[in-house]
Amino acid sequence: MSVNPGFGGQKFIPQVIDKIRTLKRFIEDKGLATLIEVDGGINIDNAKDTASAGADILVMGSAFFNSNDYKETMKRVKERLAN
Repeated sequence: MSVNPGFGGQKFIPQVIDKIRTLKRFIEDKGLATLIEVDGGINIDNAKDTASAGADILVMGSAFFNSNDYKETMKRVKERLAN
């Protein structure tokens, strides 16, 4: 969780990025076949940093469903992740 549990639409907690990096190093050091999924506050602006820190799966709820154009939102996320 990258927000406080309880309800949707919360802001991403930036300190989670360091925790993701630490977890990714642990997984790699142990040679584990484990994926990191991040759920909570994921949006166009933080998806790249979250993935770069080591997240394998990003769950985008409110940022996606509250957008006016789902296709455009996903296009923008993909562009951010690619750059």
